[in-house]
Amino acid sequence: MSLAAARPLISIYSEKNERGESTVCLPAVFRAPVRPDIVSFIHHEVAKNRRQPYAVNVDAGHQTSAESWGTGRAVARIPRVRGGGTHRSGQAAFGNMCRGGRMFAPTKTWRRWHRKVNVSQKRYAICSAIAATGVPSLVMAKGHVISGISEVPLVVSDKVQGFVKTKQAVEFLRRSKAWADVAKVYQTKRMRAGLGKLRSRRTVQKLGPLVVYNEDQGVTRAFRNIPGVDCIQVDNLNLLKIAPGGHVGRFCIWTESAFKKLDALYGTWRKSSESKKNWNLPMPKMSNTDLSKLLKSEEIRKVLRQPQRKVDRKKKTKPNPLRNIRAMLKLNPHAAVIKRKAQLRGTKKAAKK
Repeated sequence: MSLAAARPLISIYSEKNERGESTVCLPAVFRAPVRPDIVSFIHHEVAKNRRQPYAVNVDAGHQTSAESWGTGRAVARIPRVRGGGTHRSGQAAFGNMCRGGRMFAPTKTWRRWHRKVNVSQKRYAICSAIAATGVPSLVMAKGHVISGISEVPLVVSDKVQGFVKTKQAVEFLRRSKAWADVAKVYQTKRMRAGLGKLRSRRTVQKLGPLVVYNEDQGVTRAFRNIPGVDCIQVDNLNLLKIAPGGHVGRFCIWTESAFKKLDALYGTWRKSSESKKNWNLPMPKMSNTDLSKLLKSEEIRKVLRQPQRKVDRKKKTKPNPLRNIRAMLKLNPHAAVIKRKAQLRGTKKAAKK
């Protein structure tokens, strides 16, 4: 459960980072259970749906007339190029180990590129990702610089939705102390490793804050030229944006109207969602996740038995009856008679000598 649930009222800040008199109740979705395992799995599946098919040419490596020489010529039975008078004749062809041959298992366009994802699991993952954005420790663990901002989650007035100039957006981020997270994005810009640098994606960089709005009155134009900053409409919240890489805890800046709309979109435990049919928030497995506090509570300690302080010493190993006469007598009481007779025979033999 989100740590912000202990503070149900959220302050609304102006575009100048001034605390307003009005407050808004924390939406119930922020008290949903945070499940990084579900978020990671669903992100991994959903991210596959953007892939485009690719494959090698179906004729690649087979555009030559080659035939095996068969056995009896002290060479491998791989197909060989026919003809003579050139270096190419007699060379092996077709195989994936051959120069100019096809690849092993040539890629095909009918591979299963996309994945069908369970709708309930997808909604569960989005609720978990939204709840994680309200936990400062998770947001900082994600790498965001939020030490200067006023509150988490950060809710601002709807005037931000009317920004049309990048200058206004930059001034807003500086005043709300969120520019430090954007400055980190500038510092992390670096050359991409691999062949992607040759394919129109030369550089990579970290992600900054996500601005969630209700109505686009120019806000997307204002923020689109700032590196690392993304904008998304609250009705179209996407797991790829809220939890990039499948990791929960992205730094989100909510407008007031978008923040108030979350209860209608995802519902509360008392009231189901208005836009999602037969959907309500997932119930947490534990109402209190502080396990150490639970184990030390008086209610649980009363019903537990007292710890056993007595130390059980290790029992002595079982004696060998062939060496230990007492153990042998327990198993075979007649063993004493047999042993006595053997001793008498031994003394008689010794006396005769």
